[in-house]
Amino acid sequence: MTSGISRRARVLAAAVGTGVLVPLVAAATPAAAATPTVTCTSAKAGLAAKLKKDITAALATRKGTVAVGLYDRSTNTTCTLRASSAYDSASVVKVTVLATLLWDAKKTNRYLTDRENTLAKAMITKSDNAATSTLWKQLGMTKIKNFLTAAGMTQTKPGANGYWGLTQITVTDEQKLLKLLTAKNAVLSDNSRSYILKLMGQVVSSQRWGTPYGVPSGVTVAVKNGWLQRSTNGWRVHSVGAFKGGGHDYVMTVLTHGNSTMNYGITTIQAVAKVIHKDLAAS
Repeated sequence: MTSGISRRARVLAAAVGTGVLVPLVAAATPAAAATPTVTCTSAKAGLAAKLKKDITAALATRKGTVAVGLYDRSTNTTCTLRASSAYDSASVVKVTVLATLLWDAKKTNRYLTDRENTLAKAMITKSDNAATSTLWKQLGMTKIKNFLTAAGMTQTKPGANGYWGLTQITVTDEQKLLKLLTAKNAVLSDNSRSYILKLMGQVVSSQRWGTPYGVPSGVTVAVKNGWLQRSTNGWRVHSVGAFKGGGHDYVMTVLTHGNSTMNYGITTIQAVAKVIHKDLAAS
């Protein structure tokens, strides 16, 4: 028996050495892949471990598929969960639409027209779909794709045939966009950044759920949410936000699908947001 095992081991070793078994081993890996876990790093002692523990606990009993991104400049803290998983954007893409509009206007050294300002305000503050469709059509796919390239948002795929709400987005790219909005960069001018953040700070009260939940007093909030029900994966419910104050400067993205109702998705996002705000405030 012993010699049989050792002979088999020798055969396996030889096979691996020739590369014969490598494809078989690789093919077997996905079946054993673990559920993605929250990953956090921080320059602040103990903060990464606390965030990882609390975000994981907040999601422990929640159904659906959730992706999370956090970046705090003040403590150089980053947390991610399913950072590269693609989600239908719903209305979260409206921030990208406005950023593209301003980026394109700057290239030709022009201000937005009164009409564009009106459309932009309705699109962000009230999540107006008609205004978004008008701007999406005006910009066209080439300009939108060119902005995504300039912004380094390589994982974002614009929705085809005018279906901007089916744009594929990831936490990684949404966090890249939020970082562009909240710090000086070569892609968006300071005026463009402050204009977008101003409108995200004026979102109507009924749409200020999600990432701002549990934010400490005195911290400024800029938010844009998205929600969409489809026949597969139930409700998509997303929230992106930028927060500044209390010694912190951070951006947060929570994307979800597979929610039974819109409210279920909102509750999931808010459970994550609440512990993030709390842990950063205490750090």
